[in-house]
Amino acid sequence: MTPKQIGPFAQAWYKWKALRLPWRRRFLIGSSHSSSSPFTNTTLPTYSFDLQGNTFWEFRHTRGAQDSAERWRRIVSYPRSTHLSQVKVSPQWHQWLRHARRDPPSLDEQRAEAARQERIKLLAAQADARWEAKPRVMEDPRARARAVPAPEMELKAKERRGSPLVEDEEEGDPWARATAHGPGENWQPAAWDPSAAKKRR
Repeated sequence: MTPKQIGPFAQAWYKWKALRLPWRRRFLIGSSHSSSSPFTNTTLPTYSFDLQGNTFWEFRHTRGAQDSAERWRRIVSYPRSTHLSQVKVSPQWHQWLRHARRDPPSLDEQRAEAARQERIKLLAAQADARWEAKPRVMEDPRARARAVPAPEMELKAKERRGSPLVEDEEEGDPWARATAHGPGENWQPAAWDPSAAKKRR
């Protein structure tokens, strides 16, 4: 994944938004520690970004003290240059957005998860290749070699015998004769011709 570069103005703006000032209702997610950003060599808050360049925020509807009983709401903000169909949020961040986990995922955790997914894809591709290389039970080459010449031999035998033999077989079959001469076998529908009704006295 190619990291996106962030300019110095955006870096300063993100640092400013990460400060939890009392008059603010919306804060960029960060921590008291600083680490190297995945996009630049400068130091930014540890949890400000994910590997796709999305930012995550906490906000509430009312201003006030930090120990307010109101529950903090969490949202994700993606870059404007990213199309809606290309927005991807990792499962770890989904858990944080839905309050399933208390702390946001660290960059090391996100990198480890991305490496694990790539490793799983590689192992799955290798397993599929091994499975395709194995011979199929239904496609045994020896059975297929035995089954292919059989129709050809039958056709050649029929050509040598000729058609009269087939007719003799049909004539000698009692079931075929019974079916051909069954009751109503030769019946054909006729036009309807009603007779005149008898007069009642």
